Amino acid sequence: MSVLASPTLAAPSTLVGSDHEPIEVQRVQQGTATPPQQTAPTRPLIAVAHRGAAGTAPENTLAAIDEGHRLGAETVEIDVQLTSDEEIVLMHDTTLERTTDVTEVFPDRAPYDVGDFTLEEIERLDAGSAFDQEFAGEPVPTLREALDRLQEHEMNLLLEVKEPSLYPGIEHQISVELARSPYWLVPNAPDEPHRLVVQSFDWESTEHSKSLLPSVPHGLLGQVPKDRIADYDWAQMINPDHESIDADYVAAVQSAGLEIMPYTINEADGMWHVLEMGVDGFITDFPETGQRAIAEFLEGRADLAADEESEGSEESVELAS
Repeated sequence: MSVLASPTLAAPSTLVGSDHEPIEVQRVQQGTATPPQQTAPTRPLIAVAHRGAAGTAPENTLAAIDEGHRLGAETVEIDVQLTSDEEIVLMHDTTLERTTDVTEVFPDRAPYDVGDFTLEEIERLDAGSAFDQEFAGEPVPTLREALDRLQEHEMNLLLEVKEPSLYPGIEHQISVELARSPYWLVPNAPDEPHRLVVQSFDWESTEHSKSLLPSVPHGLLGQVPKDRIADYDWAQMINPDHESIDADYVAAVQSAGLEIMPYTINEADGMWHVLEMGVDGFITDFPETGQRAIAEFLEGRADLAADEESEGSEESVELAS
């Protein structure tokens, strides 16, 4: 994946607006940042590494991002929430119990909501041992740390905002963090996966985020009814549960100019099923399996096209003789 040059930026203070103003790259070399196209038929099919590579590493950790990179993933999906001191951390559940040792470190702090702990407290937790002792001591990373690691690996990002109603202003906080790393606000080339997509199940929050980051593609998690897809013309993706869709729904999304990447598919048969529907990619805990399914699918499609071309040539020869 090629990496485009970062823009020449104004001073950080000029990039940070009020909660209702865009936090956006305002200047690039010799011009203004160009918003990405709404549809990108030349973009490759991708298997997005869910929560890093959650099938083989502790989810939403730097170790999981590294694992996704090791397995050849181009794009990673992570989840973010806010601490009590408004720092952005990677975490899927709204409580800390399932993936960390919070009940041991803070035995009297139930119900262990993410938003009840400071960053300093969360940094004391072990986010690796619950997955496997091999990862003992793996910390809960901040969004800043994740962005830096992803950039180091030249990977792309699907950034899911978890339960934004619990964290008023999180869209603004994310905008500010991204403004501090303008690399993420410069789109990839049209024939590459999106560098950054912000998504959420909370579509109102997603629209607010889009108003703050107008040149960044945004996605709606969940299934938008067919007759309402046109209402979300500000979005670039609809990413539903793979079990809730069929080929007609995929076609309806794409006909409206949006891309579709269903979640979370961990079996090769399921991956083939959605690929045959015509999706633009899918989200999986096992990106290596996903990439293999995509490669086999594309190879099969190429073989079929070659067979059809050969049959057409034979028919032409017969007609001419």
